[in-house]
Amino acid sequence: MLCTVALFASACGGTASQQGQGGGATDTLIIGGPLEPRTLNPAVQSGMVTALPGAQLFASPIRHGKDFTPQPYLAKSWEFSADQLSLTLRLVSGATFHDGTPITSEDVAFSLEAVKKHHSFGKAMFGSVSSVETPDKETAVIKLSTPTPALLLSLSPALLPVLPKHIYGDGQDLTKHPRNVKDVVGSGPFKLKEFTAGNRIVLERNDSFFLQDRAKLKQLIVKFYPNSAATSTALEAGEIGMEISYDPVDAGRLAKNSKLTVATTGYEAAGALNWLELNTKNQYLKDVKVRQAVAHAVDVDFIVNQLHAGIPQVAPGPIHPGSPFFSKDLVTYNHDTAKAAALLDEAGLPAKSDGTRFSVRIDYNPGNDVTGKNVAEAIASQLGKVGIKAEVRNAPDFATWSERVSKYDYDMTIDSVYNWGDPTIGVSRTYVCDNIKPGVVWTNMAQYCNPTVDQLFAAAAQEMDTEKRKQLYRDVQRQITADVPVVFIETQPIVNIYSKTYTGMPDGIWGVMAPFLEATGTQAR
Repeated sequence: MLCTVALFASACGGTASQQGQGGGATDTLIIGGPLEPRTLNPAVQSGMVTALPGAQLFASPIRHGKDFTPQPYLAKSWEFSADQLSLTLRLVSGATFHDGTPITSEDVAFSLEAVKKHHSFGKAMFGSVSSVETPDKETAVIKLSTPTPALLLSLSPALLPVLPKHIYGDGQDLTKHPRNVKDVVGSGPFKLKEFTAGNRIVLERNDSFFLQDRAKLKQLIVKFYPNSAATSTALEAGEIGMEISYDPVDAGRLAKNSKLTVATTGYEAAGALNWLELNTKNQYLKDVKVRQAVAHAVDVDFIVNQLHAGIPQVAPGPIHPGSPFFSKDLVTYNHDTAKAAALLDEAGLPAKSDGTRFSVRIDYNPGNDVTGKNVAEAIASQLGKVGIKAEVRNAPDFATWSERVSKYDYDMTIDSVYNWGDPTIGVSRTYVCDNIKPGVVWTNMAQYCNPTVDQLFAAAAQEMDTEKRKQLYRDVQRQITADVPVVFIETQPIVNIYSKTYTGMPDGIWGVMAPFLEATGTQAR
């Protein structure tokens, strides 16, 4: 599962003694979360549930800190060719997998092909890769059919784990490989000690890791809690040291706790957005005037500031405000019921004697009531004020919701979708015509199709000049906001909340989907 699974995914912590309650430093961090991953291998599964432990178990060629500037990791240096059709990676010397086997360029080539084949974003990230040459053990040359500006970002831990070819290249189906969950041999700063279903994952520091200063923590534990409320309770009780919150109301409450730090940065590359997606094949919503009326009827300010305590940002378009490609030059829709009513009249949908114009259903991803059900109910009330009778339809579980929306058995749905660092990877999939794929969740479920948008996305995916690329994405954002396949609401808050016992917690653009290299317990509460 992709983005929504992440909404239930991770939080970090430990027992009272491990979390430094007794005084002095601690070298253990326990991670609490209400869902456990199906696999620990990020090559075959996207989302934070897998990427959190996966980024500790597997290194990648490149990593990122607090901005989108790439930093050396397994690749000590890299360079594009003059024609932009090849990228040469020069690997660090002496790096080994957890079993002591040297990491070579063949492992990088194997891993890239594995991700290209099995990862849900594999084609978007590496579809232009024609081959990976390995002239020597420490050099990998990625050959491209077209220039690929998103390539460096795609070499991040959450997206390209470097796997041991001698383990995973044994002919077994990689998606079902037994070493994805047991006896994992990775390349990262932590080793797998234990994975007990329904209980916890225990990771221990890899003291043979290739970085000289290695990880500071000796042990990282992922402990599974039944729900996010239980995780927050454990955090406040000092049983765990960190929670990754998706609940803006709860984050606001915990910010008042003097023993906790509520991070204000991080996850810009994840780029999660909360929105109202519209089925553009619906008999009413197929009319752009009706979609624009819906956008005017939705009171985004109320949702952000009243329902969610002002914690999220308003998200006016398809690209997250934290992205370098975000543009403010968009078609915007202020809350205006009179304008909404006028547009509906123009669309030939006058109010009937009872005040209603037509009826719709609003679904929501059932993962988080605060950003799902509560928002759906608020929007239903707001639409009612302009004559659109909206029924909030509950789903008992994620599977039911995803079956409905991916097969277009819906009118509107509240959903949270991730940008995944670059618009080529995580934005275009929602809007391009050829990604209308019945039965596949988080594709173009609005069934929106505009050839101009397709052309802009295709051009931006190959444009190596950053300023020209920004212009292309500006035009994309303007066109999409004009067509309104989605009513954009807010950034989906992902907030690291942790005990002040700890410092150096991951607050970069990938959040906890990056290696825990600097995290350490330094003081008691």
